[in-house]
Amino acid sequence: MKRRTLHPEASADSAETSLCKALLAMRDVGEMRAFLHDLCTPAELESLVDRWTVVPYVLKGVPYREIHEHTAVSITTIGRVARFLNQGNGGYRKAAARTARRRVGA
Repeated sequence: MKRRTLHPEASADSAETSLCKALLAMRDVGEMRAFLHDLCTPAELESLVDRWTVVPYVLKGVPYREIHEHTAVSITTIGRVARFLNQGNGGYRKAAARTARRRVGA
């Protein structure tokens, strides 16, 4: 992660909180898509999409090689997602559960 000196009034935590608030301010998929396309480079967005794409497979216990065959996402990325699903902050699991509920209720 990039380290830099910030102005005392702008801590890294407050900048991260500000970004989280901006993400939460988007009202629908179209707004979120526009924001992400403005915020991220194409490579960054592709990386986020790759990670999110493999989440359901990992949650179902699909072997990494099979996930790779279905998604073309690298084994390294699949392993990273699996590690954060098991030892992360719970974000992937919470998002997966909430989006699954929306699909069922849609």
